[in-house]
Amino acid sequence: MTPPVQAGADRRPHPTPPRDPAGGLALLRGVLDRPLASYYLLLSSCGLLLVIGLAMVFSATSVRAYREYGNAYMFVTKQATYAVVGLLVFWICQRLPARTYRSLGKPLLIVSIVLLVVLDVLALLQSTRVISGATLGPFTADDLWLHVGPIQAQPSELAKFALVLWGADVLVRKGPAIGWWRELLYPLFAVVAVLFTLVGYNDLGTMLCLLVLFVGLLWAAGVRLRVFAGLSVAALLGVALLVQAQGDYRWGRLTAFVDPGGCDRQFGCYQVQQGFYAIARGGWFGAGLGNGSLKWGWLPNEHNDFIFAVIAEELGVVGCFVVLALFAVLTYTGLRIARRIDDPFRRLAATAVTAWLVGQATINIGGVVGLLPITGLPLPFISDGGSALVVTFAAAGMLASFARAEPDATRALHARPPARWVRLLWAPLPPLPTRRRGGPER
Repeated sequence: MTPPVQAGADRRPHPTPPRDPAGGLALLRGVLDRPLASYYLLLSSCGLLLVIGLAMVFSATSVRAYREYGNAYMFVTKQATYAVVGLLVFWICQRLPARTYRSLGKPLLIVSIVLLVVLDVLALLQSTRVISGATLGPFTADDLWLHVGPIQAQPSELAKFALVLWGADVLVRKGPAIGWWRELLYPLFAVVAVLFTLVGYNDLGTMLCLLVLFVGLLWAAGVRLRVFAGLSVAALLGVALLVQAQGDYRWGRLTAFVDPGGCDRQFGCYQVQQGFYAIARGGWFGAGLGNGSLKWGWLPNEHNDFIFAVIAEELGVVGCFVVLALFAVLTYTGLRIARRIDDPFRRLAATAVTAWLVGQATINIGGVVGLLPITGLPLPFISDGGSALVVTFAAAGMLASFARAEPDATRALHARPPARWVRLLWAPLPPLPTRRRGGPER
């Protein structure tokens, strides 16, 4: 029997408590405040970009590989082999301490310069050969590679990593003296000018990536703004000279970006126009993985420079947003590592690597969508290319080593150390930070 309702009693149901709008942000903040958040964010973003890259390389090359070689898995197998090598390099680099990276900077820089000189000499000899009285064109894609048997190496990729290590070590050794011009001119600016010239002779895109890396390095070191102003003027003059040195090839790409409607659509604007068609055909959700059609001979360098156009056509705006979001996470993680580390060398190197990877991705994607001139840079972790992938994983492994060396991460690892076999197989424990009297932890 239902009990009688008392007079004046509220018969309305009790309202549900309002949701806390800050609850999700508090949860996210709690996750990001965990000691090893930087490390796991780096692993997840790089791993997902690699998986997307392998899938898109297979999608972009399977038909052509089957038609030309009878094996649809030829290109993706090669890329997967380089990915395994890159993961091994990542594992090695994340085990190395900062003092090892500082000692590797100068030898890697010397090796890079020697290889670049050899490459430029070979490219110069190739460009000046005369056949039947006609000089060959000034630039080909093979001019970027050194061929040693079946192995192809791109010295400019090693130069990026070498500049990070050597430049960060020089700036740390200079200390407060970097406020003086003459301290920056030698040896830093002199060596960097030589490196830029050697790289920019054949590969202007990689030289621009090196410039972004170098600017990030100087910004993290706290160099004065007037230095950046002088560097900007010198960079513009250098780029103009290098564009003029390669004649119509680079000038055609620049004019195609400035005036896309007035250039020759069959030559200067062909790559840009085909990229636009691929993006327009994809729409919001794309044509489906593997269902793109412009990669079948219409889209140049579909597995390398223009792989973002294949992503746009097959995965649509949603797929493009996922790739951009992963690069945004990588950017946040790199800057977070640089901010949370007390060691000056690690801070400078982490900032330079972040500027390198994000700047290269920006230049590549900007060229595909028409916001920047086409420079021929690959998309990190995604584009087909062995030496680029291996060197990129080496830089990511160094970032992982720095992430585990954050003070909070180090204390957490020592408080709850993993099993011994995990430390032997994966990475040793970083040393505990020491606190100097009256100073920060080191």
